[in-house]
Amino acid sequence: MKLVIQRVNYADVKIDGKEVGKINKGLLVLVGVAADDDEKVVEKYFNKLVKLRIFEDENGKTNLSLRDVGGELLLVSQFTLLANCKEGNRPSFIGAGSPDEAKRLYEYMVDLGKKSDIHTECGVFGADMKVSLENDGPFTIVLEL
Repeated sequence: MKLVIQRVNYADVKIDGKEVGKINKGLLVLVGVAADDDEKVVEKYFNKLVKLRIFEDENGKTNLSLRDVGGELLLVSQFTLLANCKEGNRPSFIGAGSPDEAKRLYEYMVDLGKKSDIHTECGVFGADMKVSLENDGPFTIVLEL
């Protein structure tokens, strides 16, 4: 699994010009599911994600988590995060999860978010999406555990 986490002032995702997910202050997370991922991996990443202290406190230090600031979460599937570009010029996606399993695990992460105390929105797995955001900082982290 690989997550690209962006601290945002706002973000949205649209399909065919129609908004399907929108958040205010929080985290836009691009989610890539690998071939060997399972529910335990998803839970580990989700728990790390919501505990990351990447929001500023009253002293301007990155000391607060998404929960601490009442932030929102926008999860967007993106299998291209698993691209392997080591050889040649055409990326290989052999390490990405199969579409059915990747969809199931992505939706599992979305469910974890929706069952938590964090307002969670999402894109649509496999859809051609347009993502807009205002990166706060900018502050972007690639999470690989």
